[in-house]
Amino acid sequence: MSYSDGRLSMDLDPLERGPQDACGVFGVWAPGEEVSKLTYFGLYALQHRGQESAGIALSDGERIVVYKDMGLVSQVFNEATLDSLRGHLAIGHCRYSTTGSPVWENAQPTFYTAREGGLALGHNGNLINTPELAALLPDTRRNATTDTEVLTNLLASRARDGSTVEEAAMELLPQVQGAFSLVFMDENTLYAARDPQGIRPFVLGRLGETSGAGGWVVASETAALDIVGAEVVREIEPGELLTIDERGVRSRRFAPARRKGCLFEYVYLARPDTTIAGRNVNSTRVEVGRRLARQHPVDADLVIPVPESGTPAAVGYAEESGIPFAQGLVKNSYVGRTFIQPSQTLRQLGIRLKLNPLREVIQGRRLVVVDDSIVRGNTQRALVRMLRDAGAAEVHVRISSPPVLWPCYYGIDFATRAELIAANLSVDEIAASVNADSLAFVELDELIAATTVPKNDLCRACFDGVYPIEVDPAARGKYLLEKSCGTPEGSTLATSTK
Repeated sequence: MSYSDGRLSMDLDPLERGPQDACGVFGVWAPGEEVSKLTYFGLYALQHRGQESAGIALSDGERIVVYKDMGLVSQVFNEATLDSLRGHLAIGHCRYSTTGSPVWENAQPTFYTAREGGLALGHNGNLINTPELAALLPDTRRNATTDTEVLTNLLASRARDGSTVEEAAMELLPQVQGAFSLVFMDENTLYAARDPQGIRPFVLGRLGETSGAGGWVVASETAALDIVGAEVVREIEPGELLTIDERGVRSRRFAPARRKGCLFEYVYLARPDTTIAGRNVNSTRVEVGRRLARQHPVDADLVIPVPESGTPAAVGYAEESGIPFAQGLVKNSYVGRTFIQPSQTLRQLGIRLKLNPLREVIQGRRLVVVDDSIVRGNTQRALVRMLRDAGAAEVHVRISSPPVLWPCYYGIDFATRAELIAANLSVDEIAASVNADSLAFVELDELIAATTVPKNDLCRACFDGVYPIEVDPAARGKYLLEKSCGTPEGSTLATSTK
């Protein structure tokens, strides 16, 4: 979650994670298969992309049923629920709110009735022209509270006015600006669309002999294809609309590709076992660690990671530097989304709720501590204090990304620029602020080189302030739509009949 003043909750609440992506999306067309369970497992693999809510929309050819609720995928669905959701195609979504409040009404997939049935949609990313799109809605439907709801409403409205869903999408998508990996469906067809910049990852897979199933799958990351036994076919191209039904997969282009894939996916957001643009994320992170060691060596006894996202870079740093690698911090795997609020006493324990030092490993040692990023600095400050309390002789912090200097408008919940520590302090000043003996960041060009993706094909805005799509900050804001309308009422289960 984030707070209304733009602060990242990871820096205030030790029960929360770091920089958060908008969501994870999954879609499957597979007649004769248990698509609800395939979708469940796909969402389970994408849980790291959003932990606030989860939902599945499913069709049996006659009606769409949407089931969604607040909580983790495993909290929202059980086997009895999944057994009751029968059909031949489904879409799924796990949400972290970057537009709209973290409430049931804003959970996805969203749903509206179209001309001959229903339309359900899930969205990963953030739009930057939401007010202009909302102005296109009929007066009776201008109560949308998220950019995703606006999109769903517009598609359904145009389909209801005589266009097919595919025609409506080809008409609407060229007008949509920002980051979007979309999965949507009517009663018989699965659709997938990716913004012309391809900011968020999105892939197409084939269910075949290895899984015993037959059909097609789309997902935010290749790891979700792996877990359901699907073979990766290719990335969905920027500016491409896929239509999947009994005739197979058909591709149409609604805009030319202008590739600007998110660089921060390689740093933190994506799973390490995911492949983006042909490059395994874990391999990229290990290579970044090697480059970080060459750029910023230090005389030390141990290299320890901040688990888990700092681990691959720490491995690379240790390999390149020759300094032994050690697990100096133990992570509590069960700290995450919780409905039990910590008391003030527990808050004062800070990061110990999430990490605990191995005193026998740390005591008397000079440490290189490798982490993926610094946003506001509070987490690193607490971490350094904890390591010193455990007896560390020296603490040298190494960061496997450049300083985060600018906010993201495309689906990552960073702080405002005023609260980004690197936007207001020099590296030496940050080191003093977190009480580290030394601090260093990998250079931007070194991070880019590690991805093997051309610099001009990456969105680097959070690091260099160069936004691939022009943004008017005055027209942005997490609660932009909620300021002008009430929140719609809803229930956990929604259906449509064709």
